[in-house]
This record gives sequence, structure tokens and C-alpha cells, in this order.
Amino acid sequence: MNSRIILLAHGSSDKHWCDTFEKLAAPTLEAVANSRIAYMELAEPSLETIVTEGVAEGARDYVVVPLFLAAGRHLRKDVPAMLADLGKRHGVEMQLAPPVGENPLLGQVIKEVVTQQLEETADG
Repeated sequence: MNSRIILLAHGSSDKHWCDTFEKLAAPTLEAVANSRIAYMELAEPSLETIVTEGVAEGARDYVVVPLFLAAGRHLRKDVPAMLADLGKRHGVEMQLAPPVGENPLLGQVIKEVVTQQLEETADG
């Protein structure tokens, strides 16, 4: 099976914002075959771009992992509608995973970042 993992970020017209998400995604993109980053809006590559490229390369199944902290309106309504439309137009399967913020591992990482910051502040 030639499936694709799409790390979905919201998107911004601010290149610095996009650079931050591309750095966050880099370890996954390097370690997970057939993974890509895409933006919901305001930046490229868009979901449409990534799915179109994937279809041209033979990918028929997509798992979209939202790089969102919580499931707000975008993840409850907008993104599912986008995925349904892309699936229908391209004849592919689109699966939406929970946002990364719902994974307890992220809470542990935040704790580590805060602890590290407190240690650096105390040392400085």
C-alpha cells in the first residue's frame, strides 16, 4: 500500500510562522516514509497540492495528523469537509487523526521545556 502521512498545520502568510512548523515537522519527515507537511490555508504546500502530488505518485490512502493543540471549529468542521471533498474528487481515502495536542506525550514534552527553561533561568 502506498499511503501518505500529512502533517497538517493551520498556515500563515508569515514565513517565520511557517518556518517554525517546518522545523517541528522535520524529524518526522526524515523518519517516516511518505510523510509531508501541508497547510490548511494561507501557505503552500496546501492539502490540495500534497494530495494532487500523491495521486500522481500512486498514493491512494492518506492519514492527516493535525499539528493543532485542540480540536476547534477547523478540526470539527472545516478540515473534515476539505478531506471529504479531496477524497471524492481524487478517489482516495482520507483519514483524520486526532490533533497532536490530545496526545499525553505532548504534555510531557511541554513539562520538559518548562523545566529546562526554569533551570536555565536559575543558572543565568
